[in-house]
Amino acid sequence: MYHAETWNEKIKLFLQVLWPIMVTQIGLYAMNLTDTMMSGRVGTDDLAGVAIGSNIWMPVFTGINGIMLAITPIVSHLLGQGKKEKISYSVTQALYLAAIIAVIILLIGIFFLEPILSLMSLAPNVEYIAFHYLLGLSIGIVPLFLYNVLRNFFDAQGFTQITMIITILAVPVNIFLNYCLVFGHFGFPRLGGVGAGYTTGFTYWFILIISILISFKIGKIRNYKIGKVWFKPSIKTWREQLSIGIPIGLTIFFESSIFAVVTLLVGMMFSTITVAANQVAFSFTSLLFMIPLSLSMAMTIMIGYSVGGRRLDNAKKYSLLGVIGGMAFMGFASIFLLFFKEQIAAIYSNDPQVILLAANFFVIAIFYQISDAAQAGLQGVLRGYKDVKIPFIIAFISYWVIGIPVGYGLAAFTELEAYGFWLGISVGLTAAAIGFYIRLKTIHHKEKEKQVGISELS
Repeated sequence: MYHAETWNEKIKLFLQVLWPIMVTQIGLYAMNLTDTMMSGRVGTDDLAGVAIGSNIWMPVFTGINGIMLAITPIVSHLLGQGKKEKISYSVTQALYLAAIIAVIILLIGIFFLEPILSLMSLAPNVEYIAFHYLLGLSIGIVPLFLYNVLRNFFDAQGFTQITMIITILAVPVNIFLNYCLVFGHFGFPRLGGVGAGYTTGFTYWFILIISILISFKIGKIRNYKIGKVWFKPSIKTWREQLSIGIPIGLTIFFESSIFAVVTLLVGMMFSTITVAANQVAFSFTSLLFMIPLSLSMAMTIMIGYSVGGRRLDNAKKYSLLGVIGGMAFMGFASIFLLFFKEQIAAIYSNDPQVILLAANFFVIAIFYQISDAAQAGLQGVLRGYKDVKIPFIIAFISYWVIGIPVGYGLAAFTELEAYGFWLGISVGLTAAAIGFYIRLKTIHHKEKEKQVGISELS
């Protein structure tokens, strides 16, 4: 990492950090996509069961991963300040914290998963598949959270190629295991959607093992002695990390949970066909979202490094580059989605009703694509400034006070039915983008005044 001076240097450095993140995010989502597509080929009940299971899991995963994401701005700021000697300690404490949180999540699942599924009044086969999908996935929760700490540690230093390589290795493993366990090839039992859960759990172990091996083999990473020197656990450090991580995690949870809640409400209010079509539409639009999400993650790294090094002008330019780039991509993606909606839906399912309904959902999804890119990018910028508490409040109000109630009202009390939820999501994401933009203007002004004050004192 270095402080670029010209626009050309900034673009070049930004792309060097960005493209491996992009490959990584698409690869990680490809694993979820494989679960959905292969389960859909087994049957509509399997697709619906995996949809319910994954939409219970994903808000939990993304929210907790958001807590672990705190290590990215922490390490970026330490690097920008030239305090490399403190990085190993921070990462080790984050690993302790990740393991504790993972165990807590497992205990919560043991006591509350069955009651949650029972409350949803699902078809018995769909409920069975959802429960056992999550049971299989649970074997990989601890390694997944540990991996995410290491991944954020790699990424914060600009070593985004490492996580890209890990993901590239993991995707074919995931696809092969899905082929074996979902369809019952090579002597394995045919588990359908349940097999996708076990595949995901095994894949999480695989990526952790590869990450640990890399930590010991690559010189620039090995020098930090992560895993060789184990510091005494520090509750004080955990508090400091949680003070950054919890608002990030809750912000991400509130965003991802609106999609999950919509899926769960659709499951309670409408047919299995509608649940399956809803999952198809969410699955593909989420794949497209990996690009602006990658831009957001790259901006957190670049802006954290720039702010840590007191290069506020650089931070502002990286913000423009990332946010506008994400919005432009989603604009083009929306045009593609409009023209090829039926063909995309047919990749997931061979049920004509599911294909038709999913294609209609795609049309409505176009309305929120650009807003989604804008709010994701602005969140990445704010995290780079370590500004996480006010964005958490903005996210809660936008997604849960505005988005979900509007969507439920349209779905329950108008002829829009399930389409109303998608319009509610559009309203919530747009409100979030506006709120994050206003907050960024405030933060940038405060940082500018702070740096002027530091310059006058020096």
